[in-house]
Amino acid sequence: MNLPGYPVFRRTVLELTGIDLDLYKGTQLERRLQALLRRVGVPDLVRYSRMLREESRRVQEFRDFLTINVTEFFRNPDKFRELKESILPDLLARSPRVRIWSAGCSTGAEPYSVAIILDELGAASRAEILATDIDERALAQARLGVYSEREMKEVDPERRRRYFVPTGDGWQVIPAIRRRVRFWAMNLLADPFPEGCDLILCRNVVIYFSEEAKDQLYRRFRAALKPGGVLFVGGTESLLRARELGFAPIAPFFYRAIPGEPAGAGVGAGSTKGR
Repeated sequence: MNLPGYPVFRRTVLELTGIDLDLYKGTQLERRLQALLRRVGVPDLVRYSRMLREESRRVQEFRDFLTINVTEFFRNPDKFRELKESILPDLLARSPRVRIWSAGCSTGAEPYSVAIILDELGAASRAEILATDIDERALAQARLGVYSEREMKEVDPERRRRYFVPTGDGWQVIPAIRRRVRFWAMNLLADPFPEGCDLILCRNVVIYFSEEAKDQLYRRFRAALKPGGVLFVGGTESLLRARELGFAPIAPFFYRAIPGEPAGAGVGAGSTKGR
């Protein structure tokens, strides 16, 4: 990172938010920080650090900047079809009750998509769905469950009729589905992970992290999964060293946890986004 004042800024952000910026891709972060400085009208990161300490609203503003909340229901529909027709039936056959975690859930469209599929499979009562994100504002929107037409573009008319009600602001997930998902705040690069998961969805999140942070995150996902559990990643992501990290590919963007713990895992271990 070549921006003047970055060491001071990094320490300030870590102290105020718990986010370690060194775990993000340097060149990408530098471009975004330059744009942020122009937007807030300060000349350097030292001045911006002072602004963060003096104006509490700026801390949330920085979190909003760092977490890019782009989401929609059934994103990559073919993958969600595979989840419904193959992955979830297999997991449900293995266990009487499944634990599912949407890591970096943004405003909630992803875990609600899973809840809808489980209801369609007649297995809603057999699943616990956890959803986490670092962005408290996104989580508040997720709990409300209201979505725009753009976020609903992959929801067919039958699903809209069964699982949503129209509102003045868009479409709201029905209470029976909203109750199936439990949301809470989590920093994926610092906080302890839930244990005993059958399925973890972490899609379009790790693209912002350094390679070292990605490796640590995948090892911790492996430790959080039951043997035979499944990790579902985004369409722009893949585990190039899957077996070294404790996974075996079973389909594009789906990886099964291999029995035995990979070196360097540990559910509570932390280096310091979940989005």
